[in-house]
Amino acid sequence: MSEKLPSPKERSAAARARLLAAANELFYAEGVQSVGIDRVIERAGVAKATLYSAFGNKDGLVRAYLQARHAATAERMERELQARYDTPKERLTGAFEVQGLSFTEPGFRGCAFVSASSDAPPGGVVDRAAQDYRAWLHDLFQDLAKQAGATDARSLAQQLVLLYDGAGISAWMDRDPSAENAARALAAVVVNAAIPD
Repeated sequence: MSEKLPSPKERSAAARARLLAAANELFYAEGVQSVGIDRVIERAGVAKATLYSAFGNKDGLVRAYLQARHAATAERMERELQARYDTPKERLTGAFEVQGLSFTEPGFRGCAFVSASSDAPPGGVVDRAAQDYRAWLHDLFQDLAKQAGATDARSLAQQLVLLYDGAGISAWMDRDPSAENAARALAAVVVNAAIPD
């Protein structure tokens, strides 16, 4: 019995996945602006026409890369917060522990959105993807703060986002995964002040 060959749709999906994996690896390690599509195509082992049919152009590939990073971060955060913490108040500080999981991963280079935004033109595909990510991050903390009973959930969320950003930058720039511990300790002080027991 002969093995069934993949359909054109399956081959197209596999090539798209290889392009996205190559983009994720190269863009995250070296920067969105400094990596050309030829390097991504070579790493993925596909024809240039495949990139254009799957993503349209480099902007489409960058958009897909950032959307995939956002989706993976949001999925991990939701899954881990639900599994590890019982109350919204615990989840407010637990978010820092979940963030810290990435600090020890090989090749950790900080926030993909900070990196991509640092040299991207305003108003472009990176800017829009970063705005979506930032809105999600603010909403995450604000929703948890509301659920935990904060009287000023927006202000508490803003403070926690600042700590979250600082933890990621510190872990990357200082090559110090323990930044998560310091950020979580500070977050607990801020949360306890805003939401007393």
